[in-house]
Amino acid sequence: MAVNLSAPQGADLFPVAGLRIGVTEAGVRKAGRKDLSVLLLDEGASVAGVFTQNRFCAAPVLLCREHLAAGQPVRAMVINTGNANAGTGADGLRRARSTCAALGRLLGVAPQQVLPFSTGVILEPLPHERIEAGLPAAIADARADNWLRAAEAIMTTDTVPKACSRQVRVDGVCVTITGISKGAGMIRPNMATMLGFIATDARIAPAAMAQLARDMADSSFNRITVDGDTSTNDSMMLIATNKADHPLIRSFDGAAGQALKQALMDVARQLAQAIVRDGEGATKFMTIAVEGGASVAECRQVAYAIAHSPLVKTAFFASDPNLGRILAAIGYAGIGDLDVDKIRLYLGDVLVAEKGGRAASYQEQDGQRIMKAPEITVRVQLGRGTAAATVWTCDFSYDYVKINAEYRS
Repeated sequence: MAVNLSAPQGADLFPVAGLRIGVTEAGVRKAGRKDLSVLLLDEGASVAGVFTQNRFCAAPVLLCREHLAAGQPVRAMVINTGNANAGTGADGLRRARSTCAALGRLLGVAPQQVLPFSTGVILEPLPHERIEAGLPAAIADARADNWLRAAEAIMTTDTVPKACSRQVRVDGVCVTITGISKGAGMIRPNMATMLGFIATDARIAPAAMAQLARDMADSSFNRITVDGDTSTNDSMMLIATNKADHPLIRSFDGAAGQALKQALMDVARQLAQAIVRDGEGATKFMTIAVEGGASVAECRQVAYAIAHSPLVKTAFFASDPNLGRILAAIGYAGIGDLDVDKIRLYLGDVLVAEKGGRAASYQEQDGQRIMKAPEITVRVQLGRGTAAATVWTCDFSYDYVKINAEYRS
């Protein structure tokens, strides 16, 4: 059951001019479910992406990097669920190339102008013949208002589709941003078994796209963790169709650029947090905020030590204020010169620890009251400087084990 996350409504997802989406059933792994989507981009669109740092990355990730590096304008994306096409070696690359070539032929574009994405079971051959057989139906289904169906089609262990839209004025012009994501497990910094597609009709200089995509990922998808595993297929794609009627944005220093970048980051952050809220078996959504660090990097280091700890996560599931587990995680985070006497630990608005031990004012019933809530903030003050970082995570429940034990069945 997702934590304070409901399914989006199709009417709330704004079409993005210059982009159409088609969805169909290809029978990639199971019959009777939507599992194949195509995103069709008009000429003039710009695309950038951020991908998994897992060295065992999947064939579609390798091919996306290759096609983006080739420099040809991207005209289409093809997404399948049910099979990750990871751990499949040269044969997996061949099958991914075949899919790109097939879609390219149907659209009259080069295979290098098609980006492939896969999610699902690892170490199994991609049934590319089924995917290619389904492409004509996906293309025939393509329309501008298909965002919700695409969000449903890319789900694996997700319990609800994840999508959101924003509109913002850029130089007096209304600009649209719509995005979808999927993921519920294997979520960690450097991405995970997650896919994210965020599109805008804003006019953005191609040279600014890659850094913008990295900044968006670093403020959102690279600040979430469900279970600490970095997967093989993670991809976050930023699409600018360049259809809006405002001056071209070459940098994000001015007011127009800042407004657009903030709106894009808001969408990315909402999609990333939706993944955590729908984490496998999750019952609690936890914000880990670390302040007073010597650097942002060390603040993240402490935040992830807490967020990754199975002992911390299971305590939160049980609503058990066994908060020494948080102190232990802070202590083993890897900051060699950490002065524990300067640390202050808060659970919500309750001071739990200070001066190297339990706060004199802390009462366990106060901690239990906070931990029973579905959304909880853990705040750590390191007393080392002015840097800060925030990470979002969830608890570990019995269902997490059940879902992952039965993943292939």
